[in-house]
Amino acid sequence: MTLADPIALIHGALDESARVKLALRDLAPDVLRVATRIAGAFREGKRLYACGNGGSACDAMHLVEELVARYKRERPGLPAHHLMDGPTLTCWANDYDFATAFSRQVESMVRPGDVLVSISTSGNSPNVLLAAEAANARGALTVALTGRDGGRLGEICAERLVVPAQATERIQEGHITLIHLICELVERTLFPDALPA
Repeated sequence: MTLADPIALIHGALDESARVKLALRDLAPDVLRVATRIAGAFREGKRLYACGNGGSACDAMHLVEELVARYKRERPGLPAHHLMDGPTLTCWANDYDFATAFSRQVESMVRPGDVLVSISTSGNSPNVLLAAEAANARGALTVALTGRDGGRLGEICAERLVVPAQATERIQEGHITLIHLICELVERTLFPDALPA
């Protein structure tokens, strides 16, 4: 496949994406367990936090906004927060170092029983790892969304959803699918009688 045949490139990428999506079926019991635990935390008045870098930061924001606003049902907002805003991140990175920016936010906000969803395609991003370690130390439920072999993040988090792919773009596509499934399951669990949006 070469750039001389862009249609073949497009078809190849879509075929690969479809294979990864179908492989996510094997994670169905894990997705249900993670969503059930997150819903349970919300039911107990706990909060969810999410973090990641680059595209994974966008995925973390996507998760949070679906929970705060709505996914498919008209219902009250859920207490979810994204561990990154420009001033906080740049302040901490300037005064200390980038690797500890998320963990510092975890130390200042996360309480026992809260949830931290850490997203890293490699599972080895230093700032995401330190955030998960800090959340574990605070008694939070830690959830990893990773790819490849899960990396160190997959080892240290209480729950892990590892997309069975090597390419970053395929892993990120899998993460969005998992995020949507989690949001739908959380809504159905907490708001079974809510009307569709």
